Amino acid sequence: MKIDYATEADYEYIIERDRHILESLVLSKILNKEIYILRNQENQNIGWMRYGYFWDNTPFMNMIWIDEQYRNKGIGKEVVHFWEDLMKQKGLKLVMTSTLANEEAQHFYRKLGYQDSGCLLLEKEPLEIILTKNI
Repeated sequence: MKIDYATEADYEYIIERDRHILESLVLSKILNKEIYILRNQENQNIGWMRYGYFWDNTPFMNMIWIDEQYRNKGIGKEVVHFWEDLMKQKGLKLVMTSTLANEEAQHFYRKLGYQDSGCLLLEKEPLEIILTKNI
């Protein structure tokens, strides 16, 4: 598996799968190098990870997507560690993410050392768990 910065050539792949971001923001995140594209041995896209900044200073992992046939193979763990290492190289000490309380992802992040740090409850929505990790 190979992790690269997403390019404009990856735009269609991302917007066809990512329903949690405005299409108009995808290109700016690509240009700002805030989306990583995951590729298999044949150099085909198999997923992506995108992030932003909470309070404009704390890296916040917004989304990891891995195509179904590549899940449960350690790819998610690999991309999280890759991202954490890059944030550490930038001199950052804390990273964040969140997940719905009814999703399995919360257990994935806890196994990677993330700790529950709070939650967000919006009307008619499941509880969103905020997780942080010192890196």
